[in-house]
Amino acid sequence: MDRIDFRSDTVSWPTPAMRAAMAAAPVGDDVYGEDPTVNELEALAAARTGKEAGLFVASGTMGNLCAVLAHAGRGEEAILGADSHVYSWEAGGMAALGGVIPHPLPTDAYGRMDPEAVADAVREDDPHLPRSRLVLVENSYGAKHGYPLPPAYFAEIAAVARQNGLAVHMDGARLFNAAVAQQIDATEITRHVDSVTFCLSKGLCAPVGSVLCGSADFIYRARRARKSLGGGMRQAGVLAAAGLVALNEMIDRLADDHAHARRLAEGLARLPGVGVNGEMVRTNMVFFDLSDDVALSADEVADRLRQSANVWLGTNGRRGFRAVTHCWIGADEVRVFLDALENVLARA
Repeated sequence: MDRIDFRSDTVSWPTPAMRAAMAAAPVGDDVYGEDPTVNELEALAAARTGKEAGLFVASGTMGNLCAVLAHAGRGEEAILGADSHVYSWEAGGMAALGGVIPHPLPTDAYGRMDPEAVADAVREDDPHLPRSRLVLVENSYGAKHGYPLPPAYFAEIAAVARQNGLAVHMDGARLFNAAVAQQIDATEITRHVDSVTFCLSKGLCAPVGSVLCGSADFIYRARRARKSLGGGMRQAGVLAAAGLVALNEMIDRLADDHAHARRLAEGLARLPGVGVNGEMVRTNMVFFDLSDDVALSADEVADRLRQSANVWLGTNGRRGFRAVTHCWIGADEVRVFLDALENVLARA
C-alpha cells in the first residue's frame, strides 16, 4: 500500500491473486442468473455458512437491509443492540426504507444482549403494538473491541426467538474473524441464526461486496429486496471473482491479523500516556486511549502520525483511537506505528 493504514480493514487493497482472477473471470448477466462466477460465489458462501443459498450484494449494509426487509414488514419491529452496527452506522435504513421499527437494548462489555431482556422486549399480541418479528445480532461485535462472541450466546438468543416465533439475522461483517479467533468453523456460529451477512471487503481483502446467506425461500425474498434497493448488478463476476479468492485463500490468514493486533496492544501498553485493555484484543481491533496528562487530542495525534510517518489512524472520541489490522499490516508496520506514536507523544 501507499500508506500504513490502521483506520479499518476496509482500506485493504485486493491481492495480486484477486486482480488476476478478476481479469480472467467468466461473466454473464446476474439479473438473469447467468453470471457463472457470481453463482459460484453464492454457492460457496452458502456452504461456508451452512445455509441453502446466498446472495451477492454490494455491501454489508445492503445485505443487512435486504435481510431485514425479507424478514419483517412495515410497522413491525426488530430487537437489536443499542450500539450494534445496524442500529448505529447504517443510516437508519430499516426504518427509513423499510418502515421496520428498531427496538434497541443495552449490551454488556462484550456486545451481548441479555437473553431475558430480549424475551421481555417481545411485544404482546395487541393491535395497539408493533409486532415483534426479528432479532438482530452481530459477530464479531465492532463497538466492543471487535470481540468474538461464542456460539453458546447465539444458541440462547435462538431459543428465545423460537419460543416467540421470531427470526434471527446476524450481521457477520467479520464472521470469519470471530470463527478463527475461537478456532471453530463459522457454521458453529451460524447454525443458530436464520440468516447471516458477511463482508468480503474487510479482512478477507476483496475490493467490493458482501454475501447474504439463508434458506432458499429467504434468499428469494431478499433478491427482490436487493432489486428494490437498486442492487441488480449485471456482469458482476469481475467482482465476485475476488470474493472466491477471499473465501478460498484468505480466511485462515486472519489469524495473522489477530497476532499483529495483539503485538500492537502489547507495544501500546508499554508506552507512557497510553491506556489499552489487552484482554479485549481477540480479533483484529485495538481500542486505546490517551491518558489525562497527554496535552494533545486524539485528532492532533492522528494528524501528527500522518505528517511524520504516513501512519493513518482512526479516532474514537476526543481521547480515543481504534486501530485495525489487516492483510497489508504486518510486524514491520506495527513497529513503525509504535515508534511513530512514541515520538509524537514524547514531543507533546
